[in-house]
Amino acid sequence: MSRITPDVWDRLADSEFHGDTLWARLAAPDVTDRLLAALDSSHRRHLLVPLGQVEKSFTDRRSRGLEVATKEMSLPGHEVTRYLDVICHDPAGHEAFDLIGGDLAAELVDPAAKASAVAERILEKWRRFWAQAARGMLSREEQIGLFAELWFLLLWLIPKIGIDDALAAWRGPHGSRHDFEMPSLSVEAKATTSVKGRTHRINGVDQLSPPDNGPLLLFSMQLREERGSSNTLPAMVRRCREALVERPTALSLLDAGLVEAGYSDVHAEEYAKLTLRVVDSALYRVEDDFPRITPDVFAGGVPGGVEEVGYTINLSGFDTLIYARDPGAWVL
Repeated sequence: MSRITPDVWDRLADSEFHGDTLWARLAAPDVTDRLLAALDSSHRRHLLVPLGQVEKSFTDRRSRGLEVATKEMSLPGHEVTRYLDVICHDPAGHEAFDLIGGDLAAELVDPAAKASAVAERILEKWRRFWAQAARGMLSREEQIGLFAELWFLLLWLIPKIGIDDALAAWRGPHGSRHDFEMPSLSVEAKATTSVKGRTHRINGVDQLSPPDNGPLLLFSMQLREERGSSNTLPAMVRRCREALVERPTALSLLDAGLVEAGYSDVHAEEYAKLTLRVVDSALYRVEDDFPRITPDVFAGGVPGGVEEVGYTINLSGFDTLIYARDPGAWVL
């Protein structure tokens, strides 16, 4: 993913600031001359986009720490006097701001692209992620878990029930009991990098309880960290987005789920360092002989005062419960 490089801001920081003066330079000179990076006397970062004479003005203050305004400016060497001014008020959002700049530059390459329309579209895309700019990274376990959910979504569920229904069924990030919930069944997705077997951590006594309607299935992935592999969480996110690029409603649902799961493109470079080889995947029937703890195991219910129950299962000896080993071998 392209971004504004740190040296652009470093060079501007050496300028002598006074009053309301903005010091500016091309933000991505190798890409386009239609985007400027600027600093003001408070060292706030700006992205300036020149507006054509007939282009509409655009203002946006809906994102905390990020503002867009249309301003009259006079910049040496530039005949244009009206600019979109995208302002970053929060230093914690600098990384995300640089990514926004990269997206702007990539679209402004097209000379026919209307600057205000481009800015409006890109800021709408980033609005969901902006609030997470200062948020920490997902843990290693959370990255692996999200990778498994996206793998099942893209390669198993979408081919089976279609894009719109599959995105609507992805409920795990939104706090639902199971990762995927459909009228006729539910699916819980798990992944492991353990060499001790197909082991998975189960969070709570309700996670493997059956849904009210239909059966519960468990999608299990065995992964290995392998430096030569091309499988990463950002690559998986990119594959999903590419598959949905012609379906804006579904793409919006995907991005909403990613936000709720705690994923932000700001950390994509770090996430890409975890490279995974897919060893095996299988879909299991969660039936009576499936290894699990549910509320009915406790004769009088979960003991009072017990607030959290977690346990680990190993499916290595339960091949008889495998429902499907590849995406084309299961039916709803």
